[in-house]
Amino acid sequence: MNSHTPSAMDIIGSSPLIAIENEAPPKLIVDPPLLEPLAQGRVFIQYRTENLRVLPVFGKGALEVSPRIGHIHITVDNAPWHFVDSSGETIILVGLEPGVHKVLIELADPTHKVITSETVEFTLPDPKKSS
Repeated sequence: MNSHTPSAMDIIGSSPLIAIENEAPPKLIVDPPLLEPLAQGRVFIQYRTENLRVLPVFGKGALEVSPRIGHIHITVDNAPWHFVDSSGETIILVGLEPGVHKVLIELADPTHKVITSETVEFTLPDPKKSS
């Protein structure tokens, strides 16, 4: 029986300490909101990136960093503004009214140029009707 334990590189990819030639394009993977918090009126959206690290580094000079870095822009319900997050952690939204909502999540480079995006649509239940 041949058992193979995956190496660290198999699981987490190349070392961030070595420049990557011809980097693959960045990807953004966004899950639907977690059901338990949603039932309580809170929106928790998990996401992950591939071929780009989410970090609080901005400006033109950061475009030359390898492996690539960036951040996300979050727009709720087609608002004329967005907020920026560079934590890489779950997006948490509270205070939304019950009903249908749409969240646009954009992966952006250090100069705020959007690379790719995903939209999540969901219905926030009315807590008065769930009793």
